[in-house]
Amino acid sequence: MGEQNISTSQTELEHRHFMKALLNEVRALEDMHRTGLFEGGIRRIGAEQEMFLVDRSHRPALSAAQVLDQLDDPRFTHELGLFNLEANLSPQELGGQCLRKLHAETDEVVQIAREHAAKANAQIGLVGILPTLTKEHLTLSAMVPKPRYFALNDALMKLRGSNFKFSIKGIDHLHLDHDNLMLEACNTSFQVHFQVDADEFAHLYNIAQVVTGPLLAACVNSPVLLGKRLWHESRIAVFENSVDSRSTAHAVRGHKPRVHFGDQWVDESVIEIFKEDIARFRVILTTDVEEDPIGMVARGEVPRLNALRLHNGTVYRWNRACYGISDNGKPHLRIENRVIPSGPTVTDEIANAAFFFGMMAKLSRSTDDIRPLFNFADVKANFMAAAREGLRAQQIWFDQKQMTAQELILDVLLPLAAEGLAEAKIDSDDIDFYLGVLKKRVELRRTGARWQLESLDNMQGQGSKHECLRSLTSSMIEQQQTGKPIADWELAGFCFAQDWRDSYRTVGQFMATDLFTVRPDDIVDFAASLMEWRYVRHVPVEDDSGQLLGLVSHRQLLRLVARGSSSEVMVRDVMHKDPLSVSSDMLTVDAIRLMRDQRLSCLPVVDDGKLVGLVTEYDLMIVAGRLLEAHLDETD
Repeated sequence: MGEQNISTSQTELEHRHFMKALLNEVRALEDMHRTGLFEGGIRRIGAEQEMFLVDRSHRPALSAAQVLDQLDDPRFTHELGLFNLEANLSPQELGGQCLRKLHAETDEVVQIAREHAAKANAQIGLVGILPTLTKEHLTLSAMVPKPRYFALNDALMKLRGSNFKFSIKGIDHLHLDHDNLMLEACNTSFQVHFQVDADEFAHLYNIAQVVTGPLLAACVNSPVLLGKRLWHESRIAVFENSVDSRSTAHAVRGHKPRVHFGDQWVDESVIEIFKEDIARFRVILTTDVEEDPIGMVARGEVPRLNALRLHNGTVYRWNRACYGISDNGKPHLRIENRVIPSGPTVTDEIANAAFFFGMMAKLSRSTDDIRPLFNFADVKANFMAAAREGLRAQQIWFDQKQMTAQELILDVLLPLAAEGLAEAKIDSDDIDFYLGVLKKRVELRRTGARWQLESLDNMQGQGSKHECLRSLTSSMIEQQQTGKPIADWELAGFCFAQDWRDSYRTVGQFMATDLFTVRPDDIVDFAASLMEWRYVRHVPVEDDSGQLLGLVSHRQLLRLVARGSSSEVMVRDVMHKDPLSVSSDMLTVDAIRLMRDQRLSCLPVVDDGKLVGLVTEYDLMIVAGRLLEAHLDETD
């Protein structure tokens, strides 16, 4: 999210002036394209490294401002969240040791970030979505306090007219209703750039679309969001919903979200993309603009196209067209691929980039026009399947051949990428090394997503969900620092040495969420049966919308039996109506005091008027046992 001189309080006059400038800049871009003003005859690569700041408890650390204040390095900048950092890497000419140089600089900026994060008592995590993120980290108080971000949040909320609402189904099911833009901060990536000639842009952009599905399948690293196991690359679904400015009416009409893959090929030039995005997506931010970009082009001058670049920065295609000006003062065009997640290691990231650059280089030479060889709907389906299932996803390739992503990559695309890198005159040792890293990962099916999911599966029953996620994050950061690629990692084990206090700060971290409930018009025998079958002493009573209405306890049923009442008694007749409840962010110590003072054996947990969990005396005994054991270990 590039920083510019953003106007945060747009008047109608400012908006019209900006829109006029935007249209003039498109015309200027057309003139630049027609007169051959763009730099050509050279291909460069580059990247942006995004990363998480993680505290010593392996939760998000809101210390970006503190870290950036210490850094005297223009490559670093903030991102949306106070727990994010971004480093912009130097462009390299495609060829020779460009991959090795990109690797060295990426290692350098990550190490610099680690050193300065340590001064703020934090660590660096490279992962698409940090497993220990919770909703408490997604408030506006965790947003970088820059006018641009607050203006963007306000504009998107105004366009939507409602909260961001979406569901993602994976192994678990996440249904989310959120009231701000901070969902976008859940995602970090390793965005790669590929500079191309203006007259070959359409051809190469279409190739980028084709290879993005299998590329994503090979590098998925974001399977967990808010404690739920979702898609192998959940970033795709989260990002598409986090900046979705569509009102309900626009969504029903099929209007595209601001984050999208696209629905059709590019026919002739980059101009098509910019025009479509201006036509489809309303201007939501404005900035200072040049007075006469058309005249500048006519005089042979290079305009900055501030309006076009700003608007383009608020539309997030997974393959984004970018306009820039090189250090030599010449304007150029780039394809920015945004699907590669951050991590698991820098070595893995460079291997992913090498795979992408190699496929692009080879297919650009071996095909004159890739459009007749693929149905665009299949290309988009490949992308979505890869996000959901990673290497198991079914992919459709040339001649409508269908195979798993794993088979496609090993049998077809790795040899193709190797040829492309060789034709680009990449150092042969580097080709063997980086594509070898990716080949081993694919052969073992050990993507970052698989590593996380298998590790969590092995930890089942050894602690609470939050303890397992902290153990996962701890192992991830520790193994990242070895530099070994993900294919060589050991699965994360449960960490018994962690500070348990951070896993029990709030009731939401350990409450029971897999609840069995009854309705008011159910017979009491059903509630009694649930208690017997599930070994519980409390059954919440809710309506069909999930609103808590009451609570039935084992003690109430014993009284009913003692009175010899009829088995036809209804739940509403015996339930404790409108029981005392708490929110999931209530401090555990406050919940303990409340239960003690009110002599309660159970506390329902309610967020936004809906039942989300239950805390019982037994749960608190586990908490007390963990903390007492940890305390006694410390004293020994």
